[in-house]
Amino acid sequence: MEYLFRQWEAFSAEVKAASRVLLLSDYDGTLTPIVGRPEDAVLSPEVREKLSILAGRPDFNVGIVSGRPLLEAQVLVGIEGIYYAGNHGLEIEGPGLSYINPEAEAARAEMKNLAREFTERLGGIQGVIIEDKDLSLSVHYRMVREGEEGRVTEVFHEITGPPVREGKIRTSSGKKVLEVRPPIDWHKGKAVEAIREQIRQVLGGEEGLVIYLGDDTTDEDVFRMLHRPEGWGIYIGRENSESKAGYYLSSTEEVGTFLTRLLELR
Repeated sequence: MEYLFRQWEAFSAEVKAASRVLLLSDYDGTLTPIVGRPEDAVLSPEVREKLSILAGRPDFNVGIVSGRPLLEAQVLVGIEGIYYAGNHGLEIEGPGLSYINPEAEAARAEMKNLAREFTERLGGIQGVIIEDKDLSLSVHYRMVREGEEGRVTEVFHEITGPPVREGKIRTSSGKKVLEVRPPIDWHKGKAVEAIREQIRQVLGGEEGLVIYLGDDTTDEDVFRMLHRPEGWGIYIGRENSESKAGYYLSSTEEVGTFLTRLLELR
């Protein structure tokens, strides 16, 4: 993993040479800092403006690929005419593309049942936030007292253990968050491929350069498939030898700097 700004000459050369650029980004921890409550992660006007300018250029496509529900991501970002992938790619909307994974739709009832059980057994622990995202669930515990974090994860696995063994759900974890998703082979990487394929069809098979920004374990599915010369996977955070991204920026503040510099290239 290399620091992107130390490789700016190579990066800028590839951006300038590309006939088209697809810029995709996670939201939480990438465009906005990680915060205790999901509703407090607000996109700055400066970052929104930079993304809007890039999205308005004829040789750019822009998209947000988030674990949040699709509608919530659209409201938070507030830029029309770009791609949005919500629930880790289980639902996608954008120019020429409207998709909801049918197997995820079938798992809605299971998600509702689990949300109720999480609320009953974890709702009394101060700082726990249970986020029902319709097609998936998140249990946030960043604001839980250190001595009770283990209890949260213990109860989470007690509740999810049986449906996991029965093949009804899949679970994963991120930065102080535990996730429940439908038991299907679909993730952010496949969502990115769906967006790329839509753009290819519009452009008659023309390939462009893909840039992806992300900070968490769910972004690794994109990083695994995205390598030069077809794209640049950029991890946001301290250098992480376990990440499959080829490059990194150290903070969300540097993402703002990156967008400014990207604007100056084309």
